[in-house]
Amino acid sequence: MLETPELLAQALRPISDEIGRLRPGGAHVIESHAHLGLDEDGMSLDPEGLHRLLDQAEVHQALVFPLHDPERSPAYRVPNDRVLAWAGESEGRFVPFCRLDPAEDPIREAERCLAAGAKGIKLHPRAQAFGLVAGGVPDIFALAEQANVPILIHAGRGLPPTFGAELVSIAQRHPGARLILAHLGVTDQGVLAEGLRGHPGAVYDTSWLNPTDMLGLFARVPAERVVFGSDPPYGRTLVGLYLILRVAASLGLDGEMVRDILGRTTQDLIDGQPLREASPPRAPELLVFDHRLARIHTGLMMSFGAIMAGNVEMAVGMLELAAAATRDPAPGDAAIALERIAKLLETALALVTTQDESGASRPALQAIVLAMTIAATEVPQRRP
Repeated sequence: MLETPELLAQALRPISDEIGRLRPGGAHVIESHAHLGLDEDGMSLDPEGLHRLLDQAEVHQALVFPLHDPERSPAYRVPNDRVLAWAGESEGRFVPFCRLDPAEDPIREAERCLAAGAKGIKLHPRAQAFGLVAGGVPDIFALAEQANVPILIHAGRGLPPTFGAELVSIAQRHPGARLILAHLGVTDQGVLAEGLRGHPGAVYDTSWLNPTDMLGLFARVPAERVVFGSDPPYGRTLVGLYLILRVAASLGLDGEMVRDILGRTTQDLIDGQPLREASPPRAPELLVFDHRLARIHTGLMMSFGAIMAGNVEMAVGMLELAAAATRDPAPGDAAIALERIAKLLETALALVTTQDESGASRPALQAIVLAMTIAATEVPQRRP
């Protein structure tokens, strides 16, 4: 059997080729969500590792900020200084954001980091367990509004049911504070999309694994308010880029819209420029799926969750069911997609017992997310 790197390399070659066909010419691509350093959960990424991920996907720049570093106290000063130094050594490839703790003198730390070259602020209310209506958060929003710098805020899993309403409330009080809502705003996507509909500077990054959540976002918000991100080291830049490009193709987005998503909107945010005029959302209220591909997508979501939970037996069982669904004697219009997915699932099954430092089979997860992406985006989606 091939070793893990070569197994993945073989699976990724056709993906890279397709990315080359889907990426519009002249696009300057910016990864809007990348961590550097060490997290107390065991995950880590050094500058060399991030350069490799960006190179693999031919991505030009990345917004970077610290992980939940064991040396974060006081005020994230040590990890912020590391990120600022790494950005300074990157010849402009890394665009530094400072991470703040609302409970530890956040304004002084933000002012110090912005004076040292930081271009924005990162907040993570799940990892640091803070709400948005009290403590230092309102002052952080006021500072960002005054300094005309964006706040990238975790809006993914693990947040309380009050999060969306709290964020809408504070954002409405500070309309000049530009926002990058991480992970498609999945924690409260409906509340956020409706509550921030008229906000002049709120965008959503695509650092999330589920293409149906991404299609749901495009049904609610304009393409001009979505930016590419993939969440290294938890996500992989190439996989995330493939996901957003496949979704954009499924929605029929034109080259100018895709260039906005891939980098131009993020560049406007960090340059303090007004965002482009918003167009109507492009995804329909009712999505269309081939029934064969929908079955596969469902099985792969279950397999993904089983891998993250460490249940290899369940993961293998669900992968085998998904693989069986690709062997359809009457494939219809899904024939090519089924063939491509079958090859990715063969790779995933070969890799499912390969664990990384976090205990998860992340090499297998890459193949699974790629297969999910094909399953969810093979049928074009158009608004009536």
